[in-house]
Amino acid sequence: MRELILGGARSGKSRYAQARATEWALPVRYIATAESLDHEMAQRISRHRQDRPEHWEVYEESIALGALLKDSIAPDRVVLVDCLTLWLSNLLCLNDHNRFAQERQALLDALAEPVGPVILVSNEVGQGVIPDNALARQFVDATGWLHQALAEQCERVSLVVAGLPLTLKS
Repeated sequence: MRELILGGARSGKSRYAQARATEWALPVRYIATAESLDHEMAQRISRHRQDRPEHWEVYEESIALGALLKDSIAPDRVVLVDCLTLWLSNLLCLNDHNRFAQERQALLDALAEPVGPVILVSNEVGQGVIPDNALARQFVDATGWLHQALAEQCERVSLVVAGLPLTLKS
């Protein structure tokens, strides 16, 4: 079962994803994609660490997510990835179109035929104004296209707003 959970910043999507992961009553492998590049991001990462159960197995991967995901998916555990937009941002900042395309495809390939439950968390960023700079527009477009591709592959898609999940696909 593949599940995509979307939402805005501080929408409750991570908390909802963690609750969904525990519903499986299986061990959880949590894959974090954030990089601590400044004080504010370090605080966000610290908060996420405090919010998740200590017994979860945690991996940090900011670029090669597809390869780690492929190695992580198993019938005897839940894999929770938080979050895809940070991963996309990391990739775009490499400024390497070929690497971006390879890593995006590796993610989609890893999810093509999973043998265990996977929960993906991502920010819905395309509902605001069109950004005024090329990198931000590229980020919004890449995020929208990735979400569409993932929604096709996932059996369940939810949008979390104000802490409340709305089922878009089940």
